[in-house]
Amino acid sequence: MKAVVLAAGKGTRLRPLTDNTPKPMLEVGGRPLLEWMLLRVREAGVEEALVVTNYLEDQIREYLGDGSRVGVELSYVTQPQPLGTAHGFQQAEGFAGGEPILGLYGDHFLGPGVLRRVVKAWRPGEALVCSMEVEDPSQYGALKLEGDRVVGVVEKPRPGEEPSNQANLGVYVFPPQLFDHLEETPKSSRGEYEVTDTIGLMASAGVPVRRLELSPGEWMDVGLPWSLLEANQRAMAGLETRLEGEVEPGAVLKGPVWVKPGARVRAGTYIEGPVVVGEDADVGPNCYIRASTCLGKGTRVGNACEVKNSIIGEGSHAAHLSYIGDSIIGKGCNLGAGTITANLRFDKTPVEVTVKGVRMSSGRRKLGVIMGDHVQTGVNVSIHPGVVVGSGAWIAPGLTVQRDVEGGALLYAFSRPEKKTRDP
Repeated sequence: MKAVVLAAGKGTRLRPLTDNTPKPMLEVGGRPLLEWMLLRVREAGVEEALVVTNYLEDQIREYLGDGSRVGVELSYVTQPQPLGTAHGFQQAEGFAGGEPILGLYGDHFLGPGVLRRVVKAWRPGEALVCSMEVEDPSQYGALKLEGDRVVGVVEKPRPGEEPSNQANLGVYVFPPQLFDHLEETPKSSRGEYEVTDTIGLMASAGVPVRRLELSPGEWMDVGLPWSLLEANQRAMAGLETRLEGEVEPGAVLKGPVWVKPGARVRAGTYIEGPVVVGEDADVGPNCYIRASTCLGKGTRVGNACEVKNSIIGEGSHAAHLSYIGDSIIGKGCNLGAGTITANLRFDKTPVEVTVKGVRMSSGRRKLGVIMGDHVQTGVNVSIHPGVVVGSGAWIAPGLTVQRDVEGGALLYAFSRPEKKTRDP
C-alpha cells in the first residue's frame, strides 16, 4: 500500500494566513499540518507517499525533501490545474503501480493511531471510506448507505434532504481499479472532478465500498482560521518536554515544553505547558507564556508580554508589554509596545469572523485577532475580538481596531484606511 496526499489547494477560507503559505504548511504543535499527516502515515506502516502539489509548492518540497524528516519515502507531482479531488488523485496513477492507495488530504489533522486502524480495517478488493456522525450533514458530503455499504455521496445536500447523518471525512483506502473509475468521473455542478462522484461510480460498478466510523476526537478539517487553534491544542496533547535550546537559570517551565534548537528562554520567563518554542526563538525576560501556545522559528516575545493559546508565525516580534490571547499571528509581524488583542466579547457570546466576505460565528467564546504576514502595529494598539488584519497592513499608534483591516492598508487615527505607497 502507498499513500497519496492532496496538498495543491490555495486555502482561500484561511486567508490572510495562506497569502504566502500553502495551507498544509500552516503550523500547529510545532510542525506543519502536512508533516503531522505524514507522521500518521508512518505510524500506519506505509513507507511510500506521493504529495500532490500546486500552490506555492516549492515550500512543501523544500521543507519535506525526500521524506527523511518524517520517515516516509516521498515523491511529488504537480496538479497542473485545480480541477478537483478526483483529478488530484488521478495524478498518482503512475506512482501507484497497481497497489492500493491510502488517500488523504494534507489540511486535515488526525489523532495518533487513526491511520493504523484504517489500514488494518481495509480488506483487499474493497474501497474504505471513513465517516463521522454530525449534527448538520448539509455542510459535508453525506453518505448514502445500505447498512455499512456506501452506495453514493451527496455533496452538501439541502437541509432536510440529507441521505444520512454520516459525513465523508476524506480518509480513504482505494483498490487499484480506482484509476479506471477516475477516468469515467464527470464534472460536478461546481465544475470540478470530485472523488465523491468516483466513489458512487465504483459502488454502481460492483466494487464493495464500506465505511469506517471515526470519532470526533480522531479527525478534524482545518478549513477555517480559528480551527487552527483547535488543531494546535490537539497536536500538543501528547507533547513531551524537550529542552534542545538554552533555558537560563531563573526561568520556570511547568508541564510539557518543547524548546527547539537555537531557542533562548531568558530568566524570569514563566511557561505553562504545553508550549512549543521554535528554533532560534527568543523569549523573555519576565514574560508569561500560557498553555497551547506555539511560537514559530525566530519569534521574539519580550519583557512583560503575555501569550495565551496562540500561534505566532516565523520571525514575528512582540517585544514589550503586549497581550496576545487566542490569536493567530502570521509571519514577519512586528507588534508595537502595548499592543493588546482582546479575545472576549462583553456579552460573552461567540465571536464572529468574516470569511470570504461572509460574517459567521466561530463558535468560540474566546477568539482574538487573525493576522496575516508582515503586519506592523504602533504602540498602544488595541484590537477587538475576531478582527482579521490583512497581510502587509500598518496600524498607527493608539488606535482601537474594531473592524477588519484590508491587506496592505495604512490605518491612521480619524481616517479611512489607505493603501501604502511602498511595501513594509
